[in-house]
Amino acid sequence: MNDEIKIKNIHAREILDSRGNPTIECEITLENGIKETSSVPSGASTGIYEAYELRDGDINRYNGKGVLKAVNNINTIINETLKGRNVFNQEELDLLLIHLDGTENKSNLGANAILATSLAICQAGAKASNLEIYEYLNKMNDNYQIPRPMMNIINGGQHALNNIDIQEFMIVPFSYSSFKEGLRKCVEVYHSLKKVLLEKKVSSLGVGDEGGFAPNLKKDEEALKIIIKAIEKAGYVPGVDFKISLDIASSSWYDPNSEKYVLTKSKKVYSRTQLIAYYKKLIKKYPIYSIEDGMEENDIEGWKLLTKRLGKKVLLVGDDLFTTNEKRLKMGIDNHLANSILIKPNQIGTISEVLKTIKTAKDNNYQIIISHRSGETSSSFISDLSVSVNAPLIKSGAPCRMERVIKYNRLLQIEEQIQK
Repeated sequence: MNDEIKIKNIHAREILDSRGNPTIECEITLENGIKETSSVPSGASTGIYEAYELRDGDINRYNGKGVLKAVNNINTIINETLKGRNVFNQEELDLLLIHLDGTENKSNLGANAILATSLAICQAGAKASNLEIYEYLNKMNDNYQIPRPMMNIINGGQHALNNIDIQEFMIVPFSYSSFKEGLRKCVEVYHSLKKVLLEKKVSSLGVGDEGGFAPNLKKDEEALKIIIKAIEKAGYVPGVDFKISLDIASSSWYDPNSEKYVLTKSKKVYSRTQLIAYYKKLIKKYPIYSIEDGMEENDIEGWKLLTKRLGKKVLLVGDDLFTTNEKRLKMGIDNHLANSILIKPNQIGTISEVLKTIKTAKDNNYQIIISHRSGETSSSFISDLSVSVNAPLIKSGAPCRMERVIKYNRLLQIEEQIQK
């Protein structure tokens, strides 16, 4: 690898994400002719502590969701600042982007503009080094591991136009000898689920934002019963071959005035203790592996109580609570909140910050889960990221939409590479 290869040009454009909303694609060109292109996703259920996604706000264009301001920031300010700098200095360039923006939440340049640039730099650095991205991100790792998939198979909440309150129902495989086998088993259950739903003649058999089925059901618990049946119909044993993970996304339920959780669709109302009791009942009846965002992001007392009562039974995953932010994670560690963290690069803005948050989590025995967003692109970067840090788990959606499937396919490629 050369000690220095300079950036020649950085150019961005507006493209569409998997929901048909504008997002950023960033193309970087190095002085030796190497080119790499990155793109950034966008979330629907977002935490208030996430870095700022800069949107145009013009209601006559893409309903106010354009990103031309962020694109322009890359093509002018960022390009002029980074041209001529060494592409291999990832941390230095990320820090420069942070200082160039000058705000805590990256609201001047936009976290989407900053991440698109940071990703492009990383990918170009890997290509210029003749390394895979997972190798480039962690050259010291001599035992790369493929993460276990957490496959979304039923969508609800803000990810689907149905009557289910819980945002994601996922299956997690446990009896497999390779990622390839585990993925195959997950896909078998997904197809089995479709047959079960057809047999039940449910209304609305379309899919949600992340590719999971989005049926109308009598209540959320019915989704769990249907998943159990689908696992069995595929020839597997619930609790042995598969467990179930839930993304509650409870921040969308929380009413700060009453300090109650008002389920958006069913209109049921729970206090903190009642909601935890509800989770406890589900854990007792079903093979629940993890609960994500079980409490609202600012309900610290709720998170303390949830962690105390259920933290030894299941993974309690902080997404909106932590937003891939090292400072938020340290707050959680100090207050004994959750025991796992979801990692979404666009929540924080640079690859260097993502890696620091992951290190802090690992140093404090918090489980790592690398995750996609509901509005995705054709990038498979998170697959490489998950392998580079030996993340035990990855969320990439259902096996039916190419922006999700491309992440799984990349992991299949990586598994072949590391087994050679």
